[in-house]
Amino acid sequence: MSAAVGGLLHRLIAPIRRTFRYKLLALSLAPILLATPVGLAVVLYWGGQFAYEQLYIKVNTDLSVAHDVFLRLRQGYLDRLGRLAESYALRTALERGDAAAIESRLDELRDGAGFSYLQVRDAAAPDSVADSPLLARARAGQPASGVEIFDAEALRRHGLAEGVRLPLVATPRAVPSARRVEDRGMLIRAVYPVRERDGAVLALLDGGVLLNRNFAFVDAIRDLVYGPGSLREGSIGTVTVFLDDVRISTNVPLKAGERALGTRVSREVREQVLGRGENWIDRAFVVNDWYISAYEPIFDVAGERVGMLYAGYLEAPYRTFFWQAAAVLLALALGFVALSAALVVRGAKSIFRPVEAMARVVQATRRGEDVRIGELDSQDEIGTLAREFDAMLHLLQRQHRQISAAADELEQKVDERTTELRRKNEDLQRSIQLLRQTRKQLVMAEKLAALGELTAGVAHEINNPTAVILGNLEVIRAELGEHADCVRDEIELIDEQIDRIRDIVNNLLQYARPQQYAGYLEEVDVNRLVERTGKLVGHLAGRAGIPVELDCCAGIAVCINPQELQQVLVNLLVNAIHAVDDAGGEVLVSTRDWEDHGVLIRVADNGCGIPAERLDRIFDPFYSTKGQGEGTGLGLSISYGLVRRYGGNLSVESRPGEGSVFTVALLRKPVLLDDEAALCEQFVSAAAGLSELSTATRAATATATAAQRGVDA
Repeated sequence: MSAAVGGLLHRLIAPIRRTFRYKLLALSLAPILLATPVGLAVVLYWGGQFAYEQLYIKVNTDLSVAHDVFLRLRQGYLDRLGRLAESYALRTALERGDAAAIESRLDELRDGAGFSYLQVRDAAAPDSVADSPLLARARAGQPASGVEIFDAEALRRHGLAEGVRLPLVATPRAVPSARRVEDRGMLIRAVYPVRERDGAVLALLDGGVLLNRNFAFVDAIRDLVYGPGSLREGSIGTVTVFLDDVRISTNVPLKAGERALGTRVSREVREQVLGRGENWIDRAFVVNDWYISAYEPIFDVAGERVGMLYAGYLEAPYRTFFWQAAAVLLALALGFVALSAALVVRGAKSIFRPVEAMARVVQATRRGEDVRIGELDSQDEIGTLAREFDAMLHLLQRQHRQISAAADELEQKVDERTTELRRKNEDLQRSIQLLRQTRKQLVMAEKLAALGELTAGVAHEINNPTAVILGNLEVIRAELGEHADCVRDEIELIDEQIDRIRDIVNNLLQYARPQQYAGYLEEVDVNRLVERTGKLVGHLAGRAGIPVELDCCAGIAVCINPQELQQVLVNLLVNAIHAVDDAGGEVLVSTRDWEDHGVLIRVADNGCGIPAERLDRIFDPFYSTKGQGEGTGLGLSISYGLVRRYGGNLSVESRPGEGSVFTVALLRKPVLLDDEAALCEQFVSAAAGLSELSTATRAATATATAAQRGVDA
């Protein structure tokens, strides 16, 4: 099986290795076909995580609101008792012992406030069931309220036993239990002291609100937490009060028209909330579906965990929306890949045709055939090179004919003379034969020289797209990070193919003069060059979390070598990114017209700045303000030399702690400096830098020798 797969891969890769067309298509399409699925997977994963984080934040807020409403309702019951306890009418009735007036006041508050029971207690008499902490605090003159759990006997004594008994419903994911009925009650109990005129506690107002089956209570909280427009269409918001792990009051539906009373919470929620006393903020299985849920423990007046308060909403509509968005994103990604592939194939054809035509002509020339490229539709550099190749072949053929005619004429004259001298000197005949051989070598040398110049041009034109492909490949590798492991073999294959192309190009360039293809000048739109440079360093700035702002307003084009100017800008931008702090740092690149002289490019940062004593040496070779082992100290020196070569200038302004501003001044028309003048200008600073490098090298050598001696000892 592995041998068959290996053979199939070899058959697929072999045409790519042998044909320039397939190499270029593979190098162009591989980044798109590899990066798009990985990027899509990363976006979907990150999007899902982010979406659920937002849902958890919302449900946590919902629980906080429900908690506040719960406390406000509890405080509200206590406040209502307080208004009655502080009323003159109740105090007077208690002092007179008017039972009818007292009962009338209690009935009015019980009906208006929704108390399940309400009574007046003797301040000195203990509770009939147990002396509650609330009663003790109220006897001391302090109003108090809280949650209490009444057993069946306490409920019966307070007249609340009817309707409390709740059969437990078997619930998936709940902790197994032998209990079948919940007959306890959870109450919000409030006790308020009634004081005499001298401040002594006369009696206690004791009221409680039963939460079992109290749908008005949970519905009121739900209406406040999940009002209209707070949830996505199709989702429902729910609030539940638990006694232990049993739903005693809820608006979670069990089935149509029925609430999920008697159902129990899942095992993992019970262990975290009731077992460890921690809030639960996550998705959870609620009765029969998944909800985005938040739970918190409910404490009774003694500080014990006796139940839970829940707020949550149905997850299904949000999950459906996420997958719909993922499907749309997938469709867009597939459309992008298809469109990009079509554009790449269409654009690559304009490169294939001239190169393949030149290859055919070269092969025919080797066989001795007289073949030409002919007319081409391509108007780019490759097309121009092919037409120039045709013109060069015509020139070579004409020169060959001229040389052949001259040689024939010369041979004729020599033959006439040699006929007379043949008998006199046999050595002259050998000289003529040597002359013929020399003529043939001269013709061949001219052909090879012309082909060498042409080859150098082809190699130079191929170097540019190869460098762009290599740079974009490095960007893809940096952006993918650890996600690039799944496509590491394909990326290494691309690296190998690019190295092979560059090796071939370097071998071809040995036949030409490199200086004829370096340092060419052209009209450059500085704004566009700055934008492209910003994209080149965008991955470095993004990884460091530092924004790079562009303010390109220059209107003058300058005549300069664009690659060398881009090298200067990349160096300045990388230095600026390294100089700013991690928090609050930013880099600004601006372009402005320099009157009528040319263009000013400024690279500003708000980083650490450069001390005044170092500012004069910032452009010295081998001098660096970075830490040991970071940089060579040549970047700014080389950038300075490149700018000065065209008559421009590179300057810096900096204040420690405030940042630095590097200004590149470029002339509209360059004033080129010869190599001797440029060398003289930088000789002094270079000598100083080399001296420091030598001193540092000797110190490092001495340290290494001492360390080695210590190891030997």
